[in-house]
Amino acid sequence: MPPLTLTPLASLRLSNHLIPSHDALPNTTPHAHPLLIYHSAYPPHTSASALEAHLPTNGLTPQWRYTMYQTTHYHSTTHEVLCVFQGRAKLLFGGEENPGRVEQVVQAGDAVVVPAGVGHRLVEEYGDGEGGGFMMVGSYPEGCGWDMCYGRAGEDEKAKAVGSVPWLKKDPLYGDDGPALWGEEELKE
Repeated sequence: MPPLTLTPLASLRLSNHLIPSHDALPNTTPHAHPLLIYHSAYPPHTSASALEAHLPTNGLTPQWRYTMYQTTHYHSTTHEVLCVFQGRAKLLFGGEENPGRVEQVVQAGDAVVVPAGVGHRLVEEYGDGEGGGFMMVGSYPEGCGWDMCYGRAGEDEKAKAVGSVPWLKKDPLYGDDGPALWGEEELKE
C-alpha cells in the first residue's frame, strides 16, 4: 500500500479549541490539551485501509470504522483520533448547553484529535450524493482501551481520571512534529 499523502504542515489548516468544563463534562480543563481539527490533512478519496496502515506508525491502534454516536459522550481513559474517510457531518464538542462548545463541519480528508474528557456527538450528517454516509476510522494510543461516559451522576471518579491520561507521544498523522506536539505559541501561529 502506498504511503499516506499528507498536506505539508506549512499548508495545513488547523482549528484548536480549549473547551471549558461544563456541568459534569470535564472537556479540556483537567489537562489543557486542545481539541484539534486538521482540515484537509489528506486527500478526501483516501481509503480507510490507508489510514489504518498509517496510524500505527505514530503509536495509534485503529479500532473501528463507524460514524459518531448522536448522544454526547466522552472517554476518561484515553484520547481519541478520528480520521474521516467518507461523507460530511456537523459534530458538537463540549456539550449542548456549554457556552464554550464547538460545532464544526468535518468531511473526508479531515482528522480530529479529541482529548480525554471532551464531550462529543454527531449533530447532523449531510448526504454527499456519492452513496456513502459519514464514516471515520477511530484510533487510540497503543495499549489504551476506551470507555463511555455521559456526564451523568456517579461518574465523578472517571471525570477526575481525565487529567491523568498521558498525552500523545507522536502527532497522530505527522509523527515527530505536528500540531498534537506543539505548544500554545506554535498553535497560535
